[in-house]
Amino acid sequence: MNLEEMRALVRRDLHDEDTENHRWTDNELDRHIAHAVKDFSEVIPCEQRTTKATTGGSREIDIATITNRVMVVAVEYPVGDFPARYQRFSLWGDTVTLLGDEIPDGSDAGIYYGKLHTLDASSSTIPVQHEDLIATGASGYAAVEWAIYAVNRVNVGSDITAKDFLAWGKEKLHYFKQELKRRGRRNRIRIGSLYQPYHPVVSRTTDYGP
Repeated sequence: MNLEEMRALVRRDLHDEDTENHRWTDNELDRHIAHAVKDFSEVIPCEQRTTKATTGGSREIDIATITNRVMVVAVEYPVGDFPARYQRFSLWGDTVTLLGDEIPDGSDAGIYYGKLHTLDASSSTIPVQHEDLIATGASGYAAVEWAIYAVNRVNVGSDITAKDFLAWGKEKLHYFKQELKRRGRRNRIRIGSLYQPYHPVVSRTTDYGP
């Protein structure tokens, strides 16, 4: 799905498909879509991996060039071992600091991170199963914005129209944020299990001898 297709989906939810009399301009809807995509990315980011050179004798790794970053999930060092060796780390600003016993020697570290999703004129990184959720969030933001704008203005749809839009928009946003919370918890469990430190299984019943 691209931005134009997402915009059409949002207009359908808003019943704003009359091309001769749109209530929202394309630019306005694009802003609300971007808002929903950012909210979604904060909870379920686009998963990425890159390598960064370390500095010999230093525990700090500069990740300033990783743009649109939402979170750092794991740091692999050294790269290429099997099973992979994930290090304890702290993050402050654009600096990752390794906290384990091993001090880097200048070789590469693998940075696993989440970044903002993209949704533009030609492509999207949003998983197909979440596209309707983005549309729900965007339509909720659009309805609330229009309702606030319409307060105390002449409205041919009667005085209750703005209130209806506000209530409908809040309902959509409530559902959107509840779903983000629910799916976010599930996503964190998956990531946590993926990056569990490796420990060999120790038998509690077998005596292997001296």
